Amino acid sequence: MKKTIVLLAAAMSAVAAFGWSQKGHDTVAYIAEKHLSEAAADSVASLLDGKSPVYWANWLDNASHTPDYAYTKTWHYKNIDAGTPYDEAPTIKSGDVVSAAREQIAILADSVSTRSQKQLALKILIHLIGDMHQPMHMGHFTDRGGNNVKVRFFDRDSNLHSIWDGSIMNSGHAWSYTEWQQQLDRLSPEVERATAAGNIDDWGRETYEIATRVYDYFPSGSRVSYNQIAAWTPVIEQQLLRGGLRLARVLNAIFEPDNADSPASF
Repeated sequence: MKKTIVLLAAAMSAVAAFGWSQKGHDTVAYIAEKHLSEAAADSVASLLDGKSPVYWANWLDNASHTPDYAYTKTWHYKNIDAGTPYDEAPTIKSGDVVSAAREQIAILADSVSTRSQKQLALKILIHLIGDMHQPMHMGHFTDRGGNNVKVRFFDRDSNLHSIWDGSIMNSGHAWSYTEWQQQLDRLSPEVERATAAGNIDDWGRETYEIATRVYDYFPSGSRVSYNQIAAWTPVIEQQLLRGGLRLARVLNAIFEPDNADSPASF
């Protein structure tokens, strides 16, 4: 029994290194799916062999732990330490969420890419656009994106990264991913376009600014309860909606003929 508990704790620690809970990634993917053009939806369905983007939304979290895809472990985040401007953040050879997202877009937009290359790039991109909107994925290198910042979530020990992956979200609303989409995805066309605007660096910089506010609000040892959930649930709602609308915009730019956006502009 003791051995089982230890193994379970280790597994939970490994999962905590990655972004948004399963429901968060599913929500981003489902919002995106709802905003695909007909041409983009057909292309996405073809590459995913008829499966929904939601089906693959969490695939990379597991795949990154396997030998075949271990090279993607650092692609889930871009760590930027306090006081470092986003544009001056050091790069790492193995890549980060920003460079990896751009790489997948380039593969998908390249006419010489093989079908299998595009299939893999699409599965990865669906996940990465979600990750880059989770504030702790633009967290500090020195504390592993908040994993080393200890907090109390009600009466249990946790850390800043973990509570942003799912604890606050799931306490704010006990919704399924379809209900999250139905409740959040209600913007006017004008506001929707403004929300989806920008490029990968604009979105990363924006998330980094939110991460800075999160660190200021939740110092090590913070107790997270009803007031904190109420204060930050709207930010999570905002980030999930942004992620979904932006993923849709990227996919429409790649797969919709004569789209006003160029994939290279991201």
